[in-house]
Amino acid sequence: MSAVEKAIAEAAREYSNWGRWGEDDVRGTLNFLDEAKRVQAAGLVRRGVSFSLSQRFDMNGPQRGWRRRTNPVHTMLDTGVDAALGKQGFPHGIGGADDVIAMPLQCSTQWDGLGHIFDRGNAWNGRPAQDVVTSNGDQVTGIETVADAVAGRGVLLDVGRVIGGGELPDAFAITEEHLAATAAAHGVEVGRGDIVCVRTGQLTRVRRDGWGEYAGGPAPGLSFWTAGWLHGTEIAAIATDTWGFEVRPNEFEDAFQPLHQIVIPNMGLFVGEMWDLDALAADCAADGVYEFQLIAAPLPITGAVGSPVNPLALK
Repeated sequence: MSAVEKAIAEAAREYSNWGRWGEDDVRGTLNFLDEAKRVQAAGLVRRGVSFSLSQRFDMNGPQRGWRRRTNPVHTMLDTGVDAALGKQGFPHGIGGADDVIAMPLQCSTQWDGLGHIFDRGNAWNGRPAQDVVTSNGDQVTGIETVADAVAGRGVLLDVGRVIGGGELPDAFAITEEHLAATAAAHGVEVGRGDIVCVRTGQLTRVRRDGWGEYAGGPAPGLSFWTAGWLHGTEIAAIATDTWGFEVRPNEFEDAFQPLHQIVIPNMGLFVGEMWDLDALAADCAADGVYEFQLIAAPLPITGAVGSPVNPLALK
């Protein structure tokens, strides 16, 4: 057994939540986000300001075609030109515009669903992967099953600012100690039911310097060894401003996203990627408040293993 296989097997055993919420569970760690937590989150809105944490969905995005992931293709079906020329066939001068978009569901700001990653043939809660996701989609944990769940207390951990002076370099592994130090610097606690947003500053850098290898290349991110922190804090979900959430290159030779292999199919943790946290981070640094109400509902696309999202942070 290789070093990475051994580490994954041990972490999967130690941090598994299989059966914790019953054999039929489809929500994983979102079970930690209950009604009381949502009431608490609503009370965090004091100023009435809101921040979109989404990148734009357009052809200028980061995708390079890996695994057939492309940037969104937006096409008009009806336009003002058609209306002005009287080609739409509507009465009394009314006209309109319609459009369509074609895109992979995980090409920009998004949630990974629980059917997105498997561990040695197993999906979330120990189900055989072939029984969960078929050519018809995720038959058990499709993203539509949590369409009403992702609204609660958000916490920003601006590790890029606290540890990196603004931006972390690519290949920087964020440890449990870095997360704890950042929370302490912000005067905020992370706990049960929270949705944690980790800013590395990589998105800031690529916007300045160009996309480069943002989609799948080297990146700062969470260390594999933060699995214990992710499990022990009992957070509901976590999101970052990077393509892949965990540090890249990964910390083992011949590995591909080993932390994903622990947190999604074994822990049942929802992971958000490519979130735009810059405007929120600037506001948090200005007023010193790093907690907020966060509403980040996925689109209820039946059977999908992920979903685009426009997260809204309200302070």
